[in-house]
Amino acid sequence: MSEQATTVQVEERADRMQALVNYEPEGVELREVEVPDLGEAEALIRVEAVGICGSDIHQWHGSHSWGVNYPVTLGHEFGGVIEEINGDGEFELGDRVVCETAAVIDEKSPLSRQGKYNLDPDRLGFGYGDDGAMARYVAVPVRCLHHVPDGLAFERAALTEPCSVAYNAVCQNAEIDPGDSVLVLGPGTIGLLCVQMASLSGASHVIANGLPVDEDRLDVAEELGATDTVTDDPSELIAGIGDGLGVDTVIDASGHSATFETAMDAVRPDGHITKVGWGPQPMEYSMDPVVQKAVTVQGSFSHTWPTWEKVLTLLNTGQLDVEPIVDRVAPLEEWHECFEGMHDRQYIKCVLTPNR
Repeated sequence: MSEQATTVQVEERADRMQALVNYEPEGVELREVEVPDLGEAEALIRVEAVGICGSDIHQWHGSHSWGVNYPVTLGHEFGGVIEEINGDGEFELGDRVVCETAAVIDEKSPLSRQGKYNLDPDRLGFGYGDDGAMARYVAVPVRCLHHVPDGLAFERAALTEPCSVAYNAVCQNAEIDPGDSVLVLGPGTIGLLCVQMASLSGASHVIANGLPVDEDRLDVAEELGATDTVTDDPSELIAGIGDGLGVDTVIDASGHSATFETAMDAVRPDGHITKVGWGPQPMEYSMDPVVQKAVTVQGSFSHTWPTWEKVLTLLNTGQLDVEPIVDRVAPLEEWHECFEGMHDRQYIKCVLTPNR
């Protein structure tokens, strides 16, 4: 890209913009901020769509369990168009892109060198550690970018991130095989996407478990491939599957630590539990059943470059369908209604469009 092209882009946009800023615990509001300047090997993205994550809701209420660099612009599920770029390579002005969440990493750390930069201890993500995309523009490292296929709408491409969380949990960490039985705990966005990933992986039984208030979400789980849904103790249902010893795999996508006990009761001896849902509450029960059943317990966090490429392929081919979980697409100015609607369970997922 030529230096002249960069200058033209800078002159054509304003220097300030609206952004949804988390300025203190339980403090979120639209504020006017400066359009970010670019550092080395960075791109300025004109944000076309940004998904609201449950973590954004937690930061809004101050109920999160991670450190936040206040003040910070929210938003880590996003896609848009490259407006400026520093450095030559495979990306250029006008490219349609989505962006991974690892805003800051130590590229020389042992984990980053192994391709596990998602686990780098110095990693900071957009929306809590670095300014995110609930704004007209966001500056991102070029290393985080992926091309968006021409036929994939930004409102759907923006959900590459939560889809990648689910893909990592189900397809990479749980390693579900065709014919397996799977229990998914928690029908939030990630849980519902985990249901779909388990179905795509060939599981013969995919059970979605929630609470009585989750009945509408469990209906969505059936659209996405759940063979059974249950709003109470799933043990009776599980006893009727196969040899009755339990499910092969449990995906714990709930935001409550207590569900781990449900997972242990449901999994078969020598089975597998993948924990992907965050829950800050302490666990107040014995871990002895993990030993007695010889269960593999696997944490699953974030994602890496190959995962994003797989998910973009699935979205583009239509094998992965996010349409059933997107309840509202709205301008940035309607953020509060969307946040409230997700918190009150009126919506599963909302997507904001800062530049429309």
